[in-house]
Amino acid sequence: MIAELSDLIGYFAASLTTVAFVPQAWKSWSTRDLSGISLPMYALFTLGVALWLAYGLTIGSIPIVIGNAITLLLASVVLGLKLRETRSGASLRI
Repeated sequence: MIAELSDLIGYFAASLTTVAFVPQAWKSWSTRDLSGISLPMYALFTLGVALWLAYGLTIGSIPIVIGNAITLLLASVVLGLKLRETRSGASLRI
C-alpha cells in the first residue's frame, strides 16, 4: 500500500514538473528567441536532469525515469537551440 502511494506521488510529481517545462520548450522552439535563456543555467539543468534519469534507472523507479526522460528531451531541445544561437553570434549574452 505504501509503495503504491509513493509511486502515485512520484507519477504526479513527474507529471507536474514535466508539463511545467513544456511551455518554455514550445516558446523557444516556435519563436527561436532564446535571448532570455542563460546558457550556463540550461547546461547545468540539462546535466542535472540526465543525472536524475541515471539515478532513476539505477534504483528502478519508473516515475523518475519517465519524468526525467521526457524533461531531458525537452531541455535538450532548448539547450541545442541556445547553443546554435550562441554559435551563430545572434546573441553574445549568456
